[in-house]
Formats: sequence, structure tokens, C-alpha cells
Amino acid sequence: MTDIQQVKQRFGIIGNHPKLNRTIEVAIQVAPTDLSVLITGPSGAGKEVIPQIIHQFSARKHGPYIAVNCGAIPEGTIDSELFGHEKGAFTGAYEKRKGYFEFADGGTIFLDEVAELPLNTQVRLLRVLETGEFIKVGSSSVLKTNVRVVAATNVNVIQAIRNGKFREDLFYRLNSVPISVPSLKERKEDIHLIFRKFAKDFSEKYRMPPINLSPAAVDLLVSFEWPGNIRQLKNITEQISVIEEGREINENILRRYLPVYDGELLPAVISGRPLDEKTFANEREILYKILFDMKQDMNDLKKLVGEIMQSGSANVNIHDDNARIIRKLYDEQTVYAEPEESIKVERVESQRPEQIQDTEEYVEESLSLEEKEKEMISKALERHNGKRKFAANELGISERTLYRKIKEYDI
Repeated sequence: MTDIQQVKQRFGIIGNHPKLNRTIEVAIQVAPTDLSVLITGPSGAGKEVIPQIIHQFSARKHGPYIAVNCGAIPEGTIDSELFGHEKGAFTGAYEKRKGYFEFADGGTIFLDEVAELPLNTQVRLLRVLETGEFIKVGSSSVLKTNVRVVAATNVNVIQAIRNGKFREDLFYRLNSVPISVPSLKERKEDIHLIFRKFAKDFSEKYRMPPINLSPAAVDLLVSFEWPGNIRQLKNITEQISVIEEGREINENILRRYLPVYDGELLPAVISGRPLDEKTFANEREILYKILFDMKQDMNDLKKLVGEIMQSGSANVNIHDDNARIIRKLYDEQTVYAEPEESIKVERVESQRPEQIQDTEEYVEESLSLEEKEKEMISKALERHNGKRKFAANELGISERTLYRKIKEYDI
């Protein structure tokens, strides 16, 4: 039986948590076989080390080892990258090219982020797994390859199958042996140990003494959730090593480097927490919020006008600038009342220039949200002489969205 500690030392794995040890044990046990392996675990947890262990402890260790990040290859070229292409197969294919499966013949290919593969590429991959056969892009000749496939993903594959984004038959073919890599928060006792290893590495890299944590800083380090796992811990350790002049890091210093995931500042990164009312799903909700704010302004303005009227301003001179501005704002704001609310407007009819005399009441039905949206767009375009860029800036939407709204409302 291979000693796990020697494997850790050889591949630079830090930690002694039972889940981590079990992951390494399974990788060593499955290595001598040719079974396909599917590695799951969160992003940044170190999944890329497991395929290397499997390859090095297999009979293919003297063959090629190729790691492919499926999520980093554009959809239009992924088939060519994996299976190769013939000359003239597509625009830019000036010569014949081998794919990764042809290069990896006799060895191991690691498909990282395999759930990002397009469905048509998944069909090709399934054929390779079942028969060892593939066809280059632009060719009709069937080629054979002898490759051991190890795949990894950080998404919920079962959910991806339900959403129609991953083939169920491919999942069962890849998942001959499942291996799960634990997240950093699942093995908290390893966090400080990994931090010290990174601190030592960076002290050698930048030729400076390693940083040390106070007991309170260690408690803070261990209690942090580490959503980015080992990758995030390494990044923060490097930041502190380079930026801080002192080598003794207390709790307050460490806290400055730990990101604060506040619900109001970053609502999208908080898993399991509902979005608050300040988070808008689309432009229509943004416009509704604007209308609501304008309704509040209108209420304040009506209150101000009421106070002016009650304070003996029935004899307000209509030519007075302040009175005229208030009257104009009052008339304009009344249009933007909350939906389904009737609006009462006092229309002033003056018989003498110096006095406000009788009033006439009428009830104006409120506009629908679509009509208000259309009216606001029309006013913005009119105000900016049809220049969409400036109108879009005033409305708080993109120029592309404004163009779509113009077509939708036939403005």
C-alpha cells in the first residue's frame, strides 16, 4: 500500500483531514485500472492534483498527460481542439491538425470543467469513451485512440442533467468512479497549516522573512468561510506577504484583507439569502422605482403647495416667479402618480392677473406602467432632440435597451 504522506509530499498536498486522505486513497486505488473518473468539488479546492496522481500511479505514467480546460475553449472550436480537423474544414483551417485525443493516445487526458462542453461535443466524447473512436472535423474517416479519461467539474451535474445541459448517458459513463474533493471550510484544521506553507513559499520567492499570525488572527483565519477555497487563501497570503512591512500579523491587519460579503453591497454573491428591494431584476422594475420616487416627490410638493395656500397665499401673484415654478412642477408631477390611483388636480383659472380665484376639479385616470414608460421615453427623446445616447443616459438604461423600447412601443 502506497504511503499517503509520501504522495502528499510528492504532489505538494497540505493537510491531514480524513476527507482529504480518503480522496487520495481512492485516487491511488483506481489508478491501476482504466476506469473513467469524475472528480467533483468546489472551484479552487485543488481538483487538478487528483488526475496527476491517477496518471502517475497507473500503467500509463510513461505516456502523455494532457490537461484541457473545457470552459476556456470557445464553443466554435472545441471539437477541433479535442478531435482535430482536416485542411479546409472551416474558415482558417489552412492545414490538417491533430486533436488532444490523438496526442494523448496511450496516456491520460484530463477534462477540467467538463460540464461546460456543448451538447454536440458531449455526443462525440461519449463515443470515444464507449468505443475509443472519433472523427476529425471535416473528415469521414474513423480514427482510434487509447486514452484514459479523467473529468472534473464544480457544478451540480444532476441539476445540469435536469436542465438539459448535460447528457445523462455521458454522466454515467464518466462517473464509473466518483471522487469528491472537500472544500477548505470542510477541513478547517488544515487552513492554518496551508497558510504557513504559502507564507514560507512567498518568503522564499520575494526574499523576505515569512509572516506569522497571532492567536486571534489564527482564529479569524479558521473561522472565515473561504468561498474561493485554496486559491483564495493563497492569493490573500501573497497579498499580506508583499504589502505588510511587519511580519507579525494580528487580527485587525488580517481582517483588512478578508473580503466582506455584505448583502447590500454584493447581493449576488450571498448564497441562500434573498435579494432585497434594492436589487432589480430588469429595467421595468427600475422604471417602477423611479415612478415611485417621483410619486413621493409629488406628495411633498402637494404638501408644500397646501401650506402656501393655507398661509394666506390665496392672493399670490400669478406673475411671481416662485409661485409660477411651483404651479408648473405641481402640474407636471401629478401625471406620475402610483398605478391604479385616481388623481385630483386643482386647475386654477384666473380672472385677474394678480389673484387666484375659482378652481375646477376633475379626475384623471392613471396611466398603465407601459404607457408611463412610453411617455417617459418620448419626453426624453423630445428633450434631447431625438439623440438616443443622451436620452438613454437620462433614463438610466442602455442605448441598446432604449432602441428596443422604441421599436416595441413604435415611438
